[in-house]
Amino acid sequence: MNKIRKGDKIVVNTGKDRGKQGIVLSILDNKRVLVEGLNMVKKHTKPNPAKGEQGGVVSKEMSLDISNIAIFNGATNKSDKVTFKELKDGKKIRIYKSNQEAIDV
Repeated sequence: MNKIRKGDKIVVNTGKDRGKQGIVLSILDNKRVLVEGLNMVKKHTKPNPAKGEQGGVVSKEMSLDISNIAIFNGATNKSDKVTFKELKDGKKIRIYKSNQEAIDV
């Protein structure tokens, strides 16, 4: 069970986008995450007439290491750590460590 999941609102802890917030688009298999609108890079692309694509400079998101982000707690408006709690019916849920509120409802 991962502490960070697709669709979570996160805050970047380090790097050029430090302090910025975004939504997790996907989690890659090598402990990297793709975040909407963060870690943007310019990529030069060749034209491909067979597909009808033009060449040029395209901005795209690159992945961030999962250790460089933290989940955003809306109640405290700060980044927070995540821990797990097992309910009486055996189901595990994620909770914020600071105020013990459930993330998954």
